[in-house]
Amino acid sequence: MNEQIIHIDTAKTWRGGQQQAAYLHEGLVRKGMDSLMVCPRDSIMESWCLTHQLPVQTLPLCCEADIFSAVRLTGLVRKDKTCILHAHNAHGLTVALMTKIFSSKKISIIASRRVDFALKNNIPGQWKYRTRLLSKIVCISHEIYHILLSQGIPEEKLIIIHSGVDIHKFDKIEANNHIRHELSIPENHKIVSTVAALTGHKDYPNFLEAARLVLQEYAPVTFIAVGDGKLSEEIMTLAEKKGLKNNVIFTGFRKDVGRILKSSDLFIMASKKEGMGTSILDAEAAGLPVIGTNAGGIPEVVRHLENGLIVQRQNPKALAEAVLTLLQDDKKRNMYGSKSLELVRDFDIGITIEKHITLYEKILKKY
Repeated sequence: MNEQIIHIDTAKTWRGGQQQAAYLHEGLVRKGMDSLMVCPRDSIMESWCLTHQLPVQTLPLCCEADIFSAVRLTGLVRKDKTCILHAHNAHGLTVALMTKIFSSKKISIIASRRVDFALKNNIPGQWKYRTRLLSKIVCISHEIYHILLSQGIPEEKLIIIHSGVDIHKFDKIEANNHIRHELSIPENHKIVSTVAALTGHKDYPNFLEAARLVLQEYAPVTFIAVGDGKLSEEIMTLAEKKGLKNNVIFTGFRKDVGRILKSSDLFIMASKKEGMGTSILDAEAAGLPVIGTNAGGIPEVVRHLENGLIVQRQNPKALAEAVLTLLQDDKKRNMYGSKSLELVRDFDIGITIEKHITLYEKILKKY
């Protein structure tokens, strides 16, 4: 092979973007491609790659303008091959661009854009997405694509490739009472879960207020929030102030998300901004009906009145009414859950990987 793909992810934590980068890296290696993951030392990504016996190289990646890491990265690009640097987050893109500037080797750059935020209104933030050094921006949803178009990014620079999940990863997990026993959830309670980082755009105030409103009308329900983040203390304090301590459980980061999803009756995503929401796809793969807001790419993965309900963002009353509708209608809830298993097939990670390979091949043909 004369091609080399180097993925760059600068995060030490593990969220949806890291899972997507890992899936892609693993898929390319399995297809015999020369794929390497570059990430920080002691990051969860490094651990994941080592556990799965996948090529990985650690660099400091200590800041966005990490010139030392960029220089080190030039040494990982093989002289006898054409190379694509695939930046999986914004800081990774800056390092990739510096690497191309410092190197005389054949390098193309791709950036994945996973958030539905406007580009930062400063020179570096604007330049790195507009420079000709960047070949393509992979938008994981139509919403992100249209946001970048509205900011003047040329259409020919953009491509939509939806994120994907392993749609069979929960097939062997059976619903049981282990989670109920572990978390002391009463047998007669319905379980409503969410999997979302405890950050601002996930809008936990909306989630918690909706939970409070639901509990006023329907007492036998427990809400489970899986995830961690910089606002964890603030959000948990808010839950206590709302009197939700006994009905909302914060689990922190969990590796056994599948067990929680399989034990749940309903999944909600309360975000006010959302690139797409791969945790929604996980919920669908687990056969759950989904209630989501109309934020970002959520309506692209939840079909209103088919496998769930879409409500207005930042509207806890509407979110609570949707939750009550499905909690109190077993037939509709089960029907939506069955439909989720059908719809999630369109987001099989295999499709995502193949679309990336097609993009790589198109870019490499220029050489």
